Amino acid sequence: MRVVSLVPSLTEAVAVTGPGLLVGVTDWCTHPAELTAARIGGTKNPDVAAVVALRPDLVVANEEENRESDLAALREAGQDVLVTEVRTLGQAFTELERVLGACGLKRPRWLDEAEAAWSAAPPPGTPRTAIVPVWRRPWMVLGRDTFAGDLLARLGVRNVYADHPERYPRIPLAELNGAGADLVVLPDEPYRFTADDGPEAFPSMPAALVDGRHLTWYGPSLAEAAGELRAALRRPARGASVHPPPPRP
Repeated sequence: MRVVSLVPSLTEAVAVTGPGLLVGVTDWCTHPAELTAARIGGTKNPDVAAVVALRPDLVVANEEENRESDLAALREAGQDVLVTEVRTLGQAFTELERVLGACGLKRPRWLDEAEAAWSAAPPPGTPRTAIVPVWRRPWMVLGRDTFAGDLLARLGVRNVYADHPERYPRIPLAELNGAGADLVVLPDEPYRFTADDGPEAFPSMPAALVDGRHLTWYGPSLAEAAGELRAALRRPARGASVHPPPPRP
């Protein structure tokens, strides 16, 4: 079996479960660290000719990560493309099993451990309301129907923009600060928020810096994500206490 993955999460899932199956991955596929598969471009701009040249039996993709035009081009070139949809934790488990099965792999132990970890997670404590930026310049946040939003909800964090018509709306900073949230959650991807880049924009509320892989990836990291996210959400820092960098829009 020769597999090309256009999704970092699925790359990790396939690589850990079936070492040697992947012949092509994107430039954003960083896990596992020992990946040696050919790089075929980004998730939004894969090199279709390079993928075809690898002669894969299967290309795995995602309806959010990858553009339909690229997937259509791959199909027109004769490639078998499996497209996943992951907007909830339950969907993640179902789609992971489907992808691994399509790769000829048996259900792995890490998938059992991930499901068990989330099933055994203690009930959330006092509910909190949060905004979850994923980009700045312009500011963009989690909106409706997102995998990350579902994970946070399971940990007792309600996304202020969960009912927004858009999945990743652009919201002016002044509106974000006046949205009535009591917490801002700042992941380190896709935008790399850090203690010195992000919290200073929200001086009136605590900022929880979280690992973007634990919040947005669906794969082996799910086995530890519940505990890691819960711990990160318990130790937010007050935005005003962080030494701010030069002002940004």
